[in-house]
Amino acid sequence: MALLALSHFIPHRLRRNHRRNQCRCCSSSATNEGSTAVVWFKHDLRVDDHPGLLDASKHSAVIPLYVLDRRILSRYTTDTLELAILALEELRKTLKKQGSNLMLRYGNAENVIADLVKEVRAHSVFVEEEVEYHLCDVLDGVKKKLEGFSLSGEPPRIVFWRTPFYESQNLTDLPQSWEEFKKLNLPISLPVPAARFSSPGSELQWGSVPTLDDLKDYLKESLCEKENRWREMAQASAERVLMERLGNLKESSMEPNVDGSLGKKVDNSAFVTNKRDTVGGGNEAVLNALAGYLRYLEGTSRDDWQEVHARLRDAEIRPGASFFSLFGPVLHLGIVSRRSVHYEAIEYEKERNAGFISPFGYSAATVSAATDAVCSMEWYYLVALNRERIDEKRHAIRIWRWKGYLIQYTVVGNEGPAVLLVHGFGAFLEHYRDNVDNIVNSKNRVWTITVLGFGKSEKPNIIYTELLWAELLRDFMIEVVGEPAHCVGNSIGGYFVALMAFLWPALVKSVVLVNSAGNVVPGYSPLPISRERRVPFGAQLGARLLLFFLQINVKKFLKDCYPVKPARADDFLVTEMLRASRDPGVVMVLESIFGFDLSLPLNYLLKGFVEKTLVIQGMKDPISNPQKKVALLKELCPAMVIKQVNAGHCPHDEIPEEVNPIICEWIVKATSDDQELKASSSQQICHSNKQN
Repeated sequence: MALLALSHFIPHRLRRNHRRNQCRCCSSSATNEGSTAVVWFKHDLRVDDHPGLLDASKHSAVIPLYVLDRRILSRYTTDTLELAILALEELRKTLKKQGSNLMLRYGNAENVIADLVKEVRAHSVFVEEEVEYHLCDVLDGVKKKLEGFSLSGEPPRIVFWRTPFYESQNLTDLPQSWEEFKKLNLPISLPVPAARFSSPGSELQWGSVPTLDDLKDYLKESLCEKENRWREMAQASAERVLMERLGNLKESSMEPNVDGSLGKKVDNSAFVTNKRDTVGGGNEAVLNALAGYLRYLEGTSRDDWQEVHARLRDAEIRPGASFFSLFGPVLHLGIVSRRSVHYEAIEYEKERNAGFISPFGYSAATVSAATDAVCSMEWYYLVALNRERIDEKRHAIRIWRWKGYLIQYTVVGNEGPAVLLVHGFGAFLEHYRDNVDNIVNSKNRVWTITVLGFGKSEKPNIIYTELLWAELLRDFMIEVVGEPAHCVGNSIGGYFVALMAFLWPALVKSVVLVNSAGNVVPGYSPLPISRERRVPFGAQLGARLLLFFLQINVKKFLKDCYPVKPARADDFLVTEMLRASRDPGVVMVLESIFGFDLSLPLNYLLKGFVEKTLVIQGMKDPISNPQKKVALLKELCPAMVIKQVNAGHCPHDEIPEEVNPIICEWIVKATSDDQELKASSSQQICHSNKQN
C-alpha cells in the first residue's frame, strides 16, 4: 500500500515512455531540413499529446502562433476568455521550456497568418481540423489567402491534423449507430510525447498575453451597439433573468454553493479563475487536478486535491456530472486532450486492480465518469465529422459549439426575414423536412436546429431543464442567426420559444406555436421559483423504463401522433428516433421529463406578445386536450391568431401542405405590421423633434 500511495504522486505521463513507440501520429513526413513551419493554436492549447506540434518539429524552425481573432473570441463567455488567457500564459511558459515561444498577434487569422508566412518564409502551416462551421469558414479563408502567393514556386501547404482517439485508418466510414460502433471494439490510441525545438529567432515580435480587460475592450471595438448589447444579454443566465422578471431575485440566492473552507488560498490550486468553479491553468495543473479527481474515494491530505474533492461534491448534481462540470471547459480549449484523460483514468484503474481491467465495470465512479465523458465526446465529434456523408440528400448540416457541446443546424435561403424552426421532444431538425423549402420559397431565410440532447446533437451528462434549452436558443439567435427572427416551435419546442420571447423579447419578431406544450391558466399569478435542480429520486429508473417502452413502441407512438395521415410517420422518422435513442447520454435527457417545470403558463409568458403570436393547433392531438386549450386561449388571449387544423400532435409534418401557407402568410403579415409600427414610431419622433 505504501508503494501504491507513493505512485499516486507520479503522473502516469512520466511512466508511459516505454509505450510511446506504439503511438501513431497524424502524418509521418520526413525531416524538413532548412524549412520553417507555423503551428496555429486554436482549441489545442497544450504541448503534451499534440500530434500537429510533434509533426511540425521535424522542420528546422517552428513558430507557434495564437491569433487573437475577434470572430473566434467573440463566441467565448467571460469565463472562457479568462480560462484561455491563463492557458496561453502557461502554454508560453511550457514552450519556452521546450526551447520555443508562443507568438500572439491580433487580427483576422487569414491576414495574420499570411503576413507571418511571408515574414518567416514558412513552407507549412499546421492547424487542427475543425467541425464547427464558423471555424471551418475561417480555415477556408486562410487557405484561399495562402493560395495567393508562393515560396520557391509553390504556395505554402496547410497540414490538417487531429488527435485520433481510436486506432482506425478510416474514420469517414463508421457506423451511424453508437451500438454498432461499439461492436467494432476499436483500440484507443495512446498520447504522443511533447516535442522539443531549436531556439526561435530573437528578432521576431512575439507579443504579450493580454489581460481580461484588454481582451474585452478589444472585442468591443469591432462590435456595433446592438452586438455589444446582445453579447451582454448572453452573459446573464436564464435563471437570473427569469427571477428578475418574476420580481423574486435575491442576490444571495444567485451565489454558487461553495464550501466555505475553500475561501483560503490553496497551493498548486487548479481553480485559478475568479469564480473558481472549474479547473484551469496549463496541462500540468489540469492533469494534477485530474489525478485528484480520480482518487476521490481514497481521500487525501493534500490541500489541492481536497479542493478538487469539495468541488466534485458541489458539481455532482447527478451521477458522473461533476467531471464535465469541472473539466469540460479545459477539454474544449484543448488544454488537455480527450485521450490523455482516458489514458490517465485507465492507468489509475489498473493501479487499483493490480494491472487488471474488469469486464464488469470500473471500480471507481470517478473513472467511469471520466472515461464515459471523453468517449461520448469523441462519438459526437465523429458524428459531426461525418455529417456530410450521412445527410448528403438533405440540406447541408452545420455544426455550432455551445458551451463545449456540438449542436447540429441548417440554414437555407438568401433573402427575406429570418425564421427559426424548433422541434419537439425526441425529434430533430429533420422533422421540418417538408417545411423549410416552402418557407424559403416565400422569400425567407430559415434556420433549423437540433437542440442539445436530441438527434445527432451531443447528449452530455447534465441536468436538462426548460431554462437550459431556452438559453441555448438565445445564444443560437445571438451567435448564429445574428438578428431577431420569427420563431416556430412544435410541442415542447413551442414552450422553449415562448420562454425565450418572455425572457429576451428583443430576439423574437413573432411566435408561432404548433401544438405547443404548456398550460393556459386563468388568473395566473407567478410564485417564487426554486433554484435547486437535481435528478428526482427514481428518475433514472423511470427514464430507463421509459426508454425501453419507447424503443419497443416507437412506431405505434408515432402513428398515434399522426391520426389523419399515419403514413407520414414513416421509416425515416422511426429509424432516426431509434438510432438517437441508443446514443450515449440519452437516459440523462429522458430523466428531464421527471424534473420539468412548465408552471409558467403560455398566456403568462406571451402576455406581451399576444398580437405577435400565431397558434396552429391540431385538433386531433392525442397528447393534450386541444379543444380546452383553444377555448382558453380565445378567452384569455383574444388578440392571438388561432388556426385550427385537422391533424394530430405534429401538424407541420403531418399536413405540411396546409401548415406551410399558414406560416408563410403569418410571416408576411407580422413583417408588414412590424414595418408599419417602426414607420409610425419614426414619424412620431420626427414630429416631436419639430415641435421642440
